[in-house]
Amino acid sequence: MRRRTKAPASPLPQRDGIDAARLRLPEDPEGLWGTVREHLLDRYAGAVGRERVEEMVREGRFVGADGRPVGAGEPYAAGRHLWFHRDFPAEERVPFEVSVVYRDERIVVADKPHFLATMPRGRHVTETAMARLRRDLGLTALQPAHRLDRLTAGLVLFVVRAEDRGAYQTLFGDRLVRKEYEAVAAYDPAVALPVTVRSRIEKESGVMAAREVAGEPNSESRVELVERRGALARYRLVPETGRTHQLRVHMNALGLPILHDPVYPVVREDGPEDFGRPLQLLARTLAFTDPYTGRERHFESGLALGGLALSGPG
Repeated sequence: MRRRTKAPASPLPQRDGIDAARLRLPEDPEGLWGTVREHLLDRYAGAVGRERVEEMVREGRFVGADGRPVGAGEPYAAGRHLWFHRDFPAEERVPFEVSVVYRDERIVVADKPHFLATMPRGRHVTETAMARLRRDLGLTALQPAHRLDRLTAGLVLFVVRAEDRGAYQTLFGDRLVRKEYEAVAAYDPAVALPVTVRSRIEKESGVMAAREVAGEPNSESRVELVERRGALARYRLVPETGRTHQLRVHMNALGLPILHDPVYPVVREDGPEDFGRPLQLLARTLAFTDPYTGRERHFESGLALGGLALSGPG
C-alpha cells in the first residue's frame, strides 16, 4: 500500500486566527496548464473572478513551500504545494467577549457568548470563538473538540495541540461527556415535568429548521423545571445525544419553545442580528474523565441568562 507523504508546514503565518489555505497541484496528463497561473485561473476564476485571481498572482498572494511568491510565468509542476490566504468577507463583530474558564497545556475551556460561532463555517470565519482565542492566547493550533450552536452560549472545550484532539473528540463521540444546559421558556402547568423526550430528528442541508419524523428515536433529552417566575420558567436540560438543534426541537415539541428562538416554532426572516434578544439557552456544565490524566473534570459556566428578568416577580 502506498503511503501518503505528509504535506510540508505552511510558510505563511495565520491571519486573524485563520490558517492559510493549502492546495496541491494535481496531475496534468493532458498538458492543460503550462504555467501555475493557468491552473489557478482554471481553478478559482469561477469562484472569485478571473481579474481577482490575476490580481492575487501579481500581488504574490500564492507562495510555495519556501515562502517565495509564485511568479506569473512559473512552469506547472504536478504535486507542488502552494499556500494562500483567502479573502475574508467583512463580518459584523459580535459585541461580547470569549472568557477562559480553565487552561492547561492540553485544553482550554471557554465560555462562548451568544451569536459567536464556535469555528469557521459559512459566512462566519474570523468572528468565531476559535479565531478569537487563537489570536488572544497565541495558540495557533487551537481547535474545538466539539461544536456549540452559534446562538447558544456557554462552555466549549478546545484542544491546544493537534495530536491530543482525537482523544477528546472521542469522549464526545462515545457520549462520555456529561453536559447540562439551562434554558428560559414559558411556564405551562399542563406540561408534566421532569420528562424524558425521545424522538427521531432529521436536519436537511440548507434548511434552517430540523424536524421530528416518524421512526426509531435518535435523540434523547431530559427536561426539568428549576424555578418559575411569573409567565416564564428556568429549565435544566440534559441531552443524552447530540443531534443538531436537539434541545430547541424538544422544548418546542413540549410546547415550551426557548425564549427568543428565531427558528422554533417559526423561522424568522433573515436580517440584522438583534444582540439585545439572545436565545435563552446556555451550556452550563461539562464533566468528563480526562483521557490523559484520568482526573475527573467538572466545569461550570460563568455566564447567566437574563430572560427571567423580563417576566417580573413570581
